[in-house]
Amino acid sequence: PRYCPSIAKKVERFPDRTGHNCFLEPEGLNTDIVYPNGMSGPFPEEIQLKILRTMKGLEKVEIVRPGYDVEYDFVNPQCLTHTLETKAVSGLFLAGQICGTTGYEEAAAQGLVAGANAGRAAAAAREGSDGDGATPFVVGRDEGYIGVLIDDLVTRGTLEPYRMFTSRAEYRISLRADNADLRLTRKGINYGLVQDEERIAALDAREMLIENRVSELRTFSLPVTEWAARGGSVMGGDKMNNKKRAGQKKTAEEVLGMPHVTLDVVEKVIADVQTEERERILAAKEEGNNAEDGSLGEAMDAEVPMIMVASPPAIFDTVESTIKYKSYVTRQSRDMESWRRAQGVRIPPDLVYSRSELPTLSNEELQKLSLTRPATFAEASQISGVTPQSLVYLYHHVMRRNKKRDSGKKQTTVTT
Repeated sequence: PRYCPSIAKKVERFPDRTGHNCFLEPEGLNTDIVYPNGMSGPFPEEIQLKILRTMKGLEKVEIVRPGYDVEYDFVNPQCLTHTLETKAVSGLFLAGQICGTTGYEEAAAQGLVAGANAGRAAAAAREGSDGDGATPFVVGRDEGYIGVLIDDLVTRGTLEPYRMFTSRAEYRISLRADNADLRLTRKGINYGLVQDEERIAALDAREMLIENRVSELRTFSLPVTEWAARGGSVMGGDKMNNKKRAGQKKTAEEVLGMPHVTLDVVEKVIADVQTEERERILAAKEEGNNAEDGSLGEAMDAEVPMIMVASPPAIFDTVESTIKYKSYVTRQSRDMESWRRAQGVRIPPDLVYSRSELPTLSNEELQKLSLTRPATFAEASQISGVTPQSLVYLYHHVMRRNKKRDSGKKQTTVTT
């Protein structure tokens, strides 16, 4: 396979190379056994021994357990629905290596979806309706990496053991560890898969705390000069002390979106301002109580502000990431929307798929695009192993190429 190739496959695919990496990994603290990572293969044991002994330091090595290749059959995953139910046999769900993936997290992830849908279908059948009566549990590409994995498999299929990479997800900025419960636990609750009351209450509380804190940061504002004075160089420092900046304000949300500004620093500035305001109002109220003519009535009516407390660890990362990545998530959505509109755009037949022309694409993507040579972006999107983000890059490359070509034609016409 592409992602865990045997030494035989590496030699076959890269005949121009004079050597390949091997990582000697100790099997434990209390053993002399070492695993030669990168040297597995289907050769007879005596051949494997000869290969290992060509390496410096392993001239007298002995093999405890010989390496081997694994070969297995699989079902074309395009015969499955997004619930991992087979299209041909109702009620039969498949998950794991049988669907064409590697046998680790990819296999386990499918088991969650297939198991959930099989269970829901069985429950629906027991209640008197057929399996189709159960609302399908499907994770979207924008909801989790499980959704990306399954959508890739059932829509594109695979010709080699599929492995999940973050680069395969076009919404990966939103698919973070800190918001996994907000995305998936809530979905599990809605489908009856999560029923523990304490867990549900904890999620509700976390959602409320996050929303409240983001709202507070969005509504609190200060002049940019004051942010700079209180926050130092990371908030602009002396650069903010000029006439152009006079009177300009920024919300705490906008300030947190700046590079190198952290949530704890922003919260401290807010707390300091609120503390000063609170002390001023309380002093004015006390002065008003002592005044006989009631001249400080306005101060007496002023509301004493609450002082912001630091975000607890349970929400800190999520609040900070939500605000830090806000502009990137917006741009991500905009890029994907323009990409969806571009599905019918034709790809020039003479386009060169090379590292020099398309430096951000992987070798796998360049190889598959060059071999398939899709006529449109709709066709390109169906090629297994080509990520949506790479297709967006390819789309912009083609648009620039076309624009440059059209510009050259206009100049020729004018000259003539």
